[in-house]
Amino acid sequence: MNTAGGSASPGLLDPRSGSVDNGGVDTETFDLTTGTELVTDVTGLVREYCRGRGDGLCHVFVPHATAGLALIETGSGTEPDLGQAIDRLLPREDIYRHRHGSTGHGRDHVLPAFISPSLTLPVVDGMPALGTWQSVVVVDSNVDNHHRQLRLSFVAG
Repeated sequence: MNTAGGSASPGLLDPRSGSVDNGGVDTETFDLTTGTELVTDVTGLVREYCRGRGDGLCHVFVPHATAGLALIETGSGTEPDLGQAIDRLLPREDIYRHRHGSTGHGRDHVLPAFISPSLTLPVVDGMPALGTWQSVVVVDSNVDNHHRQLRLSFVAG
């Protein structure tokens, strides 16, 4: 996983104080490289983003038509199991009406209907409240485009 600095989202300028009001939501965008592997683990990035923020909610979003997010156990064989399940459900064949790009690219565009491009995590004492074996991963089978963004937003509780 590659991450190159984030960029804060623009907010509304309060003319009285000159400060930026994001309506209580802090947002940052990170660049990722995906597509060489189906699963890209972003748990560390999410933990680092939440660190020191106290209690609240972290919204995770991939603004792409061919990628999704999941909470899975990593490193135990789940990644290839997920890949095989996706291949059975959405074969990479020339059977889709969406036909630009590599063979079976239409499947990439159907994937986010099954693996949502967003999820929301509770944050307690500045740490995402993940289960023992849960990792936050980007699921992206699109081999035509490896450049992705991950948007993390935090709302304090």
